[in-house]
Parts: sequence; C-alpha cells; structure tokens
Amino acid sequence: MITIIAEYIRNYVDFSDQEIKLFYQYLTTRKLKKKELLLEEGKICKARYFIVKGCLRSYYIDDKGVERIIDFAIDRWWYTDYKSLVNQTPSENFIQAIENTELLVLHEDSFKELSYKLPKTDRLFRLIMEKTHIAYINKIKYTRSYTGGDLYKNFIKVNPKFSQRVPQYMIASYLGLSPEFVSKIKAKDR
Repeated sequence: MITIIAEYIRNYVDFSDQEIKLFYQYLTTRKLKKKELLLEEGKICKARYFIVKGCLRSYYIDDKGVERIIDFAIDRWWYTDYKSLVNQTPSENFIQAIENTELLVLHEDSFKELSYKLPKTDRLFRLIMEKTHIAYINKIKYTRSYTGGDLYKNFIKVNPKFSQRVPQYMIASYLGLSPEFVSKIKAKDR
C-alpha cells in the first residue's frame, strides 16, 4: 500500500522516500463491506480516507425521506466530509461503501502532528481540496447547463469508471434525475 500512496502523493507534491515513510506511519487501515457505513448523519467526522480499492458514496435523506446522493469516490482518491471534519460538527450526511472497500485512514490529530513534522502535508491537502472544489463547480455548471438526457450522457462520457461500478439509480440520484428517466434515455440510445 505504501507504493500506491507514494504514487498518489507524488502526483501533487515532491516527497522523498523518507517523507513518504513518515507520512505512511501516520496512516491506519480499515476495510468496509459493501453497504457498510463509514460515517453516519449526526456523527462527527474525525479523519480523511484514502481509498486504496473500492467505491464510496456520500448522501443525505431529504425532508420527504428521499435519499439524495452528493458524491462518489473511487480507488486512489482521498475522501471525507470536510464540513464536519473542519468544523468538528455533526455530519449532515452518510458515507457508505458501494462495494467492498479498503482504506488508509489519516485521523485529524495525526494530520495536525504530521503537518507540523512535514509541512508539505498541508500543501498536498490544499491541492486536493482545490481539485475537489473545481469538481463541485463543474457539477453545478453541468446540472444548470444541460438537459436531463445530455446531463446523463455527459456524466457517463466523462466518468466511464463510475458507470461501470455504480448502480444506475445512484447515478440518477446524483444527477437529480429519476431512475425511470435514465432508463428511458438508455432505451432511446439502444
């Protein structure tokens, strides 16, 4: 696993082998089974999670009891509930494994200590957060610019890995579409 995290980190920031080893010492491992919750609504998020292998989703339940998917994350991504983590407030969301998932966990107290010992850690996570922010801006732009059918087709084109690993009804929820609408789009394209 150290090789996987080293490759990931070095895509963002130049870490020496010694710095990678130090970084890795602050990580713990965790495995989730399909459908297992990593974070529950009302609980405070206490860590950042690197997905070694697997797929997660973040969602909330609206006032009508409908599940609304906010985001997905797959292999070799860092993922967390930043609002809960940064503010240390109860989460408004759930994070759940869509498939069996292996994680490297960086607890917040370890993150602070590691950032002190290895300041490049702050830069790494700033760059990750910037990319995350750009992805959210793009999602908002696309959901406001495309019709439902074009929105779905664009998502599948830009994110082929998700369309192979995430159930269609979850993709529909993420895009704000009904599963029936997505089925009609797929039927027209056949």
